[in-house]
Amino acid sequence: MKKNPEIEVLESLAKTILVAARTAPKGKGVDDIVTFLVHDDERMYLADKMEELSEIKDMKFLIRDAKNVRDADLLVLIGLKSSGVSSLNCGACGFKTCKEMLENKKVKVEFTGPHCMIKYVDLGIAVGSAVAKAKDLCVDNRIMYSAGAAACYFDMIDADVAMAVPLSVKGKNIFFDRPSTR
Repeated sequence: MKKNPEIEVLESLAKTILVAARTAPKGKGVDDIVTFLVHDDERMYLADKMEELSEIKDMKFLIRDAKNVRDADLLVLIGLKSSGVSSLNCGACGFKTCKEMLENKKVKVEFTGPHCMIKYVDLGIAVGSAVAKAKDLCVDNRIMYSAGAAACYFDMIDADVAMAVPLSVKGKNIFFDRPSTR
């Protein structure tokens, strides 16, 4: 008899969660989503980098979130590596035309941008699909700008923008009752 075997399936469930991100609808059918599965040593390194970024950017909530990343059982990153624009000339990126946006130099802070707003929407839909699947699978999770920002800022992943989703299978959801950082 095996006691508490549920943690053993988490990697498989995480891959199912990433399938939900991959198969989420994409604007104009172009898939610029990238996904990553972050295991123990990498997850601890990411948490260390989150604390380092907290000092660089004076964002104290990264320290709290780094604790959640350490306490999680696994973490996935869902990012955007943009291949272009939608050619709608909608102005949502802050430029009058797609051509004008493409002609301007990209900036990198935590993330690299600007990008076509349709690409950002695609990322949001992919992340939403992933956390919905995690909920369906009864895996506790939280969307974290902080861990995605650190992964991009320190070039840990090849993505322009990313959100992290730490995953946990414990008796109590570790992502609630977190201290405020105000």
